[in-house]
Amino acid sequence: MAAFQVGRIFSGGGADIGYSTSLDGGATWNNGLLPDITIFEGSGPFTAVSDPSVAYNARYGLWLIASLPIGRTQAPQDIIAVSSSSDGTHWNGPIQVSHTADADKDWMVCDNSTSSPNYGNCYLEWDDPSQSADDLIWMSVSTDGGQTWQAASNTADLAHGLGGVPVVQSNGTVIVPIVQVCTIKSCASSMLSFSSTNGGASWTSTAKISSITDHQAAGNLRSDPLPVAGVDGSNNVYVVWQDCRFRAGCSSNDLVLSTSSDGITWTPPSRIPIDAASSTVDHFIPGLAIDQATSGTTAHLGLTYYFYPTAICGTSTTQPCQLEAGFIASQDGGQTWTSPMTLTLPMSLSWLPNTFSGVMVGDYISTVYANGKARPIFALANAPSGSEPFDEAIYTTGTALAAQASARRSSSAGEHPVPGAHSDHGSRQFYDLEHHYPAHPPNLSR
Repeated sequence: MAAFQVGRIFSGGGADIGYSTSLDGGATWNNGLLPDITIFEGSGPFTAVSDPSVAYNARYGLWLIASLPIGRTQAPQDIIAVSSSSDGTHWNGPIQVSHTADADKDWMVCDNSTSSPNYGNCYLEWDDPSQSADDLIWMSVSTDGGQTWQAASNTADLAHGLGGVPVVQSNGTVIVPIVQVCTIKSCASSMLSFSSTNGGASWTSTAKISSITDHQAAGNLRSDPLPVAGVDGSNNVYVVWQDCRFRAGCSSNDLVLSTSSDGITWTPPSRIPIDAASSTVDHFIPGLAIDQATSGTTAHLGLTYYFYPTAICGTSTTQPCQLEAGFIASQDGGQTWTSPMTLTLPMSLSWLPNTFSGVMVGDYISTVYANGKARPIFALANAPSGSEPFDEAIYTTGTALAAQASARRSSSAGEHPVPGAHSDHGSRQFYDLEHHYPAHPPNLSR
């Protein structure tokens, strides 16, 4: 199952959420639009919708897509909602989850471990970017397959954050990596995590995974150091984000990996060796998947990402940015990685829809495992033709990808961050989707 925006709107979100369903491991797909969310599809009251997140609930046999409907005339204008389907093709109307003043950046996961005391629970994270809440983190729990949702709660330390990605261990523990957001809505300085061991009845204070040091992608491309996460068959949690600490002068981003068994103590970030740290390549927007039939030192990881072959580029004709998608895999829990694979031809940034926060292929990309093989899922833009302003869709590879045991492997073992490394930009400003809240202070605007 894949979900994505359809018909991007400059001021935020899309005209609807599209879905694609495969019943044969990704070889063939059916697709459609979620009903009754926006004015463009069905009788929905919202003018746009964004941030789709897919989960499957094995206990109740339901597919779920969380989304962020925005632009309703009455308060709250932006909400978190969940649509459900028993077959991945026929979808029920959205159920409202959030009741905060505002909402942004949702992510959902369900507990599908039959050994868990909370088997069948679903967990949904978002933040409230309103001026009074300042990106306060919220979590809500469903115990009936996403049909009803409990009153939302906060972390024990009332943390502020953005882009949380909850994962569930087989014992029912929920761990949520998330970007720290300063309370003046102006920075993202650390990667944090928090957790629950009681089915979401309460949430711990945040623990620090690592500081964040990242490079500003060229060409006005919308890209931020948001985390992606997964858990393997022995409950190790993996977090990946874009980071420039291994590059002299923060000249471009690598993708870095940190792991934990408990969500409290995390390994120092290691560089995923897609190419040499001395290269010109800039990597961003990762999508991580882990084959849960594998674990520990034999865990299979698949990572899809976008990249510029040359980080110093722009929108001019003399040195234009060339956006491509790539894939890399590990068969030993991230200790070594196979040679990277380029998935697309170069894309011109002029082929991408523009938004108030930059040209956009989406804040996230995806990888999934089916039958032991990986399927990258990514947005690919082609040169527009005829009367259509854009030719962009969601793609996967023609065949599933499986790393060969004999494949050449690379490791970044022994590498160290550049001393004194720091981001090559000022404090970033995160906006809510509708751009309601101005930057503060003004000189920190992106």
